[in-house]
Amino acid sequence: MTVQRLESDVVVVGAGPAGLMLAAELRLGGADVVVLDRREGPTTQSRASTLHARTMEIFDGRGLLRALGTPPCETRGHFGGLPLDLTLPGAHPGQWKVPQMRTEELLGDWAGALGARVRRLHEVRAVRAGALGVEVVAAGPGGPVRVRARYLVACDGQDSTVRRLLGADFPGQDAERELLRADVAGLDIPDRRFERLPGGLAIAARRPDGVTRVMVHAFGVPAPARTGEPGFAEVCQVWQRVTGEDISTGTPLWVNAFGDACRQVARYRQGRVLYAGDAAHQQMPIGGQALNLGLQDAVNLGWKLAAVARGTAPDTLLDSYHDERHPVGRRVLDNIRTQARLLLGGAEAASLRALMEELLQQEDVRRHLAGMISGVDVRHAMGPGEHPLLGARLPHARLAVGHEVRSSAQLLRAGRGVLLTLGPAAAALHEEAAAWPERVVCVAARCADGVQGALHGVDALLVRPDGHVAWVRPGSTASLREALTCWFGAPRPVPGAADDRSPALSPAVFGE
Repeated sequence: MTVQRLESDVVVVGAGPAGLMLAAELRLGGADVVVLDRREGPTTQSRASTLHARTMEIFDGRGLLRALGTPPCETRGHFGGLPLDLTLPGAHPGQWKVPQMRTEELLGDWAGALGARVRRLHEVRAVRAGALGVEVVAAGPGGPVRVRARYLVACDGQDSTVRRLLGADFPGQDAERELLRADVAGLDIPDRRFERLPGGLAIAARRPDGVTRVMVHAFGVPAPARTGEPGFAEVCQVWQRVTGEDISTGTPLWVNAFGDACRQVARYRQGRVLYAGDAAHQQMPIGGQALNLGLQDAVNLGWKLAAVARGTAPDTLLDSYHDERHPVGRRVLDNIRTQARLLLGGAEAASLRALMEELLQQEDVRRHLAGMISGVDVRHAMGPGEHPLLGARLPHARLAVGHEVRSSAQLLRAGRGVLLTLGPAAAALHEEAAAWPERVVCVAARCADGVQGALHGVDALLVRPDGHVAWVRPGSTASLREALTCWFGAPRPVPGAADDRSPALSPAVFGE
């Protein structure tokens, strides 16, 4: 049988949200990418349905919000089933209800329009990783396919085939408890928001299309060892045991179970193989944190891997992916484990729930947990300096750029670094950054309407393509040149002005 051979800078395994986001980011950075996925197409199941504030900021920074439309926004979230106001300063406070099928559709269209080669019905059978590259063998609809690439990124879920084939260390704990859930048509039952009954926990929410999502857990029942998804009959049985209601007359559209397993791959980077999304971490999908964590992994990695693949940055830049995202993932896993105990614990969790409910009335506690869940409080180590913006994401601001007013998110649309100057030394700083053409865009601006907000007292910022501030003046003790070299590689002088065009701009349908 003829073997089809493909070559690429990067091969991504898995075309879920994280894999598609990564593919688009790689193309935006000018790298060639092949995506392999064993499914026929995007998911048709609603699965995760929440986008948090940081993810919405990222989508805004890539010009995706117009294509996304106007999904419902809710400011009320929860921590372990206890109400939590997620409102924080920013352009997108709260949480946005977007079914996973729509998120995958959006990101798939974007990645495809940018030139990512997405190969469906390709099941990975073998992976070889060496010092100079990787090779992936997959079974495709037309026969075997062999893909050679410089790097491989596993985005193929918590049961990652890549992770298993390479024997990656994936320490943690197996599930002790589980929630059963189903999307059911034709039900007429009251909505329940984390209703704790004597026998267990019941959740029911009727969507605008008439489908009701039910979730149920019987207190004290350990998570069974499953080899597949539960049947609808099991969901009905546990639901009736907990609530006394019969839901068996409904029509199940999707049924699954998820437990409180908690695992994280020991190294997000292993040579030329990297892990992102659920392939890097397994957690209970409470409040949509798993989906958002994976998307943010992809945005942190994409620009770095594209720069390394194109030869504009050293291979060591990829080490910062593990250094930055592994602690973020660990922190999310820890908060999810705490929430799982609050949510699924029976009478033994009552005192802990009472204490947490009291603490959540404190504004400092509310803001801390809201920042953690929404992802807006993530701050990476960016070298010496004490300024609160250093390492944090670029805050929302209205900026006057020439005769136009733009949001700070709009400056990131090209997927490149941004040197934003707000003071009189703009010309000198821009001249210094001109040695990084096609990697850094220089923007001279002032705060519109005289409102400086979080940018008060700042003369200049260097912002990475993922939106995190890598250098700020005053505040950083490193020089601008040191910061530019650290994150964007060695300078490359080019005669004339730097070209402000991105090597791969997204089509107009995604722009605003």
